[in-house]
Amino acid sequence: MWCMSHRGRLLIATPVIGDANFDRTVVLLLEHTDDGALGLVLNRPTDVAVVDPLPEWNGLAAQPSVVFVGGPVEQNAAIGLGRAGLHPPGDGWSPVLDRIGTLDLSRDPADLGLDIEQVRVFAGYAGWGPGQLEGELTVDAWIVCDAESGDVLGDEPDTLWSRVLRRQGGDLALLSYCPPDPSSN
Repeated sequence: MWCMSHRGRLLIATPVIGDANFDRTVVLLLEHTDDGALGLVLNRPTDVAVVDPLPEWNGLAAQPSVVFVGGPVEQNAAIGLGRAGLHPPGDGWSPVLDRIGTLDLSRDPADLGLDIEQVRVFAGYAGWGPGQLEGELTVDAWIVCDAESGDVLGDEPDTLWSRVLRRQGGDLALLSYCPPDPSSN
């Protein structure tokens, strides 16, 4: 079965999702193949400062400089996303979107030979098995839209869900104004 890859695009959770782990989340898809998909939730900051688990990366941390919950899978694992400078990336960096790519956080930033401008650290990730994401897309649990590099390393993650929906226009922009609990209207 061939699936259209949404790698490098955003998944915007809709109320249909029905999973508290993904309520009002924005997920950047790092991989999407017939074997499944893997992404990072971009708008779940924690209170843990990057300096605590990864002091060597703290100077490059995008604001807010905290660890983000990347998803419910493998929350003991850290994944880094970084914006590369104008020089070609080297070993330890894999492009995902424009100048945004995954980083090897087990290495010291100075040893990567990369011109990294900013980094965001995620604990865990979101994962889907073969056909699972496609099934969720079929029932409108997610909206797929283009990502902008500012979505990934922006300094206002709490408003990301609404901002991304608004820039889609039409009915999707209206969804951005829906209160978290529609029954409170």
